[in-house]
Amino acid sequence: MTRIDSTFQRLRGAGRKAFVSYIMAGDPDYETSLEVMRALPAAGVDIIELGLPFTDPMADGPTIQLAGQRALEGGQTLEKTLEMVRSFRAGDDVTPIVLMGYYNPIYSRGVERFLAEAKAAGIDGLIIVDLPPEEDSELCIPAQAAGLNFIRLATPTTDDKRLPTVLQNTSGFVYYVSITGITGAANAQAGDVGPEVARLKAATDLPIVVGFGIKTPEAAEAIAQVADGAVVGSAIVERIAAGEPPETVAAFVADLAAGAHRA
Repeated sequence: MTRIDSTFQRLRGAGRKAFVSYIMAGDPDYETSLEVMRALPAAGVDIIELGLPFTDPMADGPTIQLAGQRALEGGQTLEKTLEMVRSFRAGDDVTPIVLMGYYNPIYSRGVERFLAEAKAAGIDGLIIVDLPPEEDSELCIPAQAAGLNFIRLATPTTDDKRLPTVLQNTSGFVYYVSITGITGAANAQAGDVGPEVARLKAATDLPIVVGFGIKTPEAAEAIAQVADGAVVGSAIVERIAAGEPPETVAAFVADLAAGAHRA
């Protein structure tokens, strides 16, 4: 059982929904992003999604794209991202960490080497947005064999014919993308999301966590009421981009987490 599995088991036992937060590793610089990351669990974050900066982030909107650019310009690399996780784990061996990004940096490092290093560093799961299920032998299946959850995205365009393929080798949780398009582009609507979550739940026993378009505590609460958890990314990254200090960012995250936990 991974930290992700045990976290959802604990939350279910407590009758609570999950709050998942996203930050970009190395944004605006290594030390600041590590300080923000360390503050997230105390702010109520149940699972941390840590973005791996990449030069061509096709699924991300301008907010996350710019965060990746800032990180890369500041010298953030895959190695430094793994070091960031190791540093976080020195003080927190409980909070799950999901590395979210694109396949190229992993492929360049070598899958076997990357998986061994990621597991040793304390990463619990992967979301690799540009690897479809047809490529599961590339990374998904080796990752699961190494003890890492491989989390797949489902979207409003994932129809009933496609859904079994998407779910086939997914573990940890299913990340439902609440809107069509890129991150941060629109607002999620619980009325639209609820039936889709029900459709996914009819096809899998995995928790369904909803992201994209959640920007306020009220929205986090509304989405968490119809799902097993809510993800906020762009709204947090915008605060970091504005130069807010880590403690102010953490206070904003605490409000979001409280919203999701009210559901």
